[in-house]
Amino acid sequence: MKIFKFVLLVSLVFCAASCNKDDSPSNTQNQDPNPDPIAFAQNFGSEISRTFLGTVVDTNNNPIENVMISIGSSTASTDPNGVFIINNATVNERFGYVKAERAGFIHASSAVVPSEGTNKVRITMLAETSAGTTSSGTQETINLQNGASVALEGDYIKPDGSSYSGSVNVIMHHLDPADENMQDQMPGMLYAANAQNEARMLQTFGMLAVELRGDNGEDLNLAEGSSAEITMPLDPSLIAIAPSSIPLWYFDEVNGYWIEDGEATLVGNAYVGNVSHFSFWNCDVPADYIDFCVTVNDSVGNPLANAYVALTSSNFGTGYGYTNENGETCGLVPANETLEINVYSYDLCGGSPIYTNTVGPFTENTSINVTIQENPDLISETVIGTFNDCDGNAITDGYVRLRYGNEYFTDLVTNGDFEINLIRCDVDNTFTLKASDYVNIQETDSLSYTFTTPLTNLGTIQSCNTIEEFITYQVNDHPPISYNFNIQSGLDGNYLTVSYTSENQESYFNFYIDAFNGANTYTNGYLNFFDENFDSTTLESQFIGTSNVTYLGDVDNYIDINFTGVITDFNSSDETPISGTMHVLRDY
Repeated sequence: MKIFKFVLLVSLVFCAASCNKDDSPSNTQNQDPNPDPIAFAQNFGSEISRTFLGTVVDTNNNPIENVMISIGSSTASTDPNGVFIINNATVNERFGYVKAERAGFIHASSAVVPSEGTNKVRITMLAETSAGTTSSGTQETINLQNGASVALEGDYIKPDGSSYSGSVNVIMHHLDPADENMQDQMPGMLYAANAQNEARMLQTFGMLAVELRGDNGEDLNLAEGSSAEITMPLDPSLIAIAPSSIPLWYFDEVNGYWIEDGEATLVGNAYVGNVSHFSFWNCDVPADYIDFCVTVNDSVGNPLANAYVALTSSNFGTGYGYTNENGETCGLVPANETLEINVYSYDLCGGSPIYTNTVGPFTENTSINVTIQENPDLISETVIGTFNDCDGNAITDGYVRLRYGNEYFTDLVTNGDFEINLIRCDVDNTFTLKASDYVNIQETDSLSYTFTTPLTNLGTIQSCNTIEEFITYQVNDHPPISYNFNIQSGLDGNYLTVSYTSENQESYFNFYIDAFNGANTYTNGYLNFFDENFDSTTLESQFIGTSNVTYLGDVDNYIDINFTGVITDFNSSDETPISGTMHVLRDY
């Protein structure tokens, strides 16, 4: 299946007046292999500052640490979760280029149209795996098992342009459009400059990445006047629709888009062409495109963030995006095509679309609104909280990762506060969350919670390597109170208790659920608490609300409880709002 990359964007990809689009292959005659990037950059708009939150993984979906990320002049490094944060990166209104480099992997990247909010990026890096070796002065063909190959003449140069003599390690990867992982593994997005330096959307039939390394690990390339023949096999599903000849495009790692350079010919079930240097090479037909935005709302008009939106064209295949905090995702889509739009629930909920419709064809830039009708099997949730460091100061450069089923939702922490929106199903009402301090490389344990629909307030959590357990609660609008030591908890008969006493015994907190039977959710309970820093005379109270025991481990493992409701003082009828979270080690 041919593929177009429907990138997660939140502003339109605008094509300047110089972009005279058509859907025919570009004329490769009078072609300049070194087009003017300054002229082409007029398509990108003015410089702006934007925030980026990204994740870098390998092909097994494992996070990669210490990846050097660069966006213009801004740089960062991924943490142990493979996550990076760059605030106020200088990009263009309609184009942002994110590069990723790490020893042991070939160069990787992604390109987006920057949003006013957080720009989320996911990059999959391909391992620097040798496909074979050769030597300078030797003609040799290096093959992959799937039939992809590169035929080398034997003349190479070093990065400084001088001739190279010695052994050559050939690193090669073939990306198949029929592989659903191709979109995360390819560089940039399918956006290109044709031979006339005009902007195009690309319809890919396959890509081949080739990198050459010398004896000392230096990057090598083909010597001037030398060439190499590349062969890219076609998936059987593409043979019937593959043109007999197709333009070749290389990825410009400096500027972040594809550039037309030559053509390939269909020989049997593969495209064969000659190239004069190495990078990612791409067999594509340039296509007419429009800018297309989808905004997803719930039945009462609230934007739905983190919704998975897929667009399918019978000729171009399927592209996808996740909605941002405004419920919006945008990208390049083929013009004059009927599109099937699907909004999906998660695998945990059966993986079926929760919205399906057919739209188009469109001949001009288009934005549409999608409303998810009320469904008793689907629930809209908002999770909020506060994230502090060891000293109780608000985290300013951090993020939270919420896991629901096998899906992860990652969002920035802004001045200590975070908010995550998602749709869940009624199959499971529990989730886990980790909060990470990106600057100090500290994070919480994996904390278990139960949704308190429609709003789940997690209160205050702390990232501190010395904190093993905590109780945090908030009474009315008083600042949250947290305890990190002198905590006892466990199960005594049918009483589940959590208690804390300060060293001077002037502050204490006792929470218990009677008639505990191993269920997840309980109504009511009892609190006996007093804090020397809390201006209140409340000592003993009944708790009226919901207590969720999300996790009950064995002794020396964790108990996770979150609760929300009101407390009623035994000495009066006054009701005061309270909520709290407990992540405590079980003592008995």
